[in-house]
Amino acid sequence: MKKSSILFLRAVTVLIGIGVLAFLLWEPWVEGVNAHAVAFSEVYFDDPFLAYMYLGSIPFFVGLYQTFKVLGYAGQNKIFSQAAVNALRIIKYCAFITAGAIVAAGAYLMIAARSSNDDAAGAVMLGMIATLISLVTGTVAARFERTLRNRVRS
Repeated sequence: MKKSSILFLRAVTVLIGIGVLAFLLWEPWVEGVNAHAVAFSEVYFDDPFLAYMYLGSIPFFVGLYQTFKVLGYAGQNKIFSQAAVNALRIIKYCAFITAGAIVAAGAYLMIAARSSNDDAAGAVMLGMIATLISLVTGTVAARFERTLRNRVRS
């Protein structure tokens, strides 16, 4: 793989991480519950769902870091190494854990919306899309891991 392609993919990985982090920090300020909060502590410390959201995003960022490492291995022509296989395994697990966290959050939103006569259809649909993306990422990482593991053993 060309160095310029790897550099581009690493830059895209960093931009995705920055974008998701910015969204995680910005979204609570415009959310319905916290839209009129004036203090930092009112937004971030009074909502347990936000704590869950931040804890659930940790595997996403770990997987993004491992993606950055795999691209580094590709740049060093060490893609057929045990370290790359291990990084892909971590990416796979992180993607599936992220999908599980999103499904659990969607279930919580549906239960909470039912008890308060609210409509959670938009949030649940976004969660379904994010879950699908995480599952596809995990499946692709699992397939690449299996291919690399077989190649490393040979």
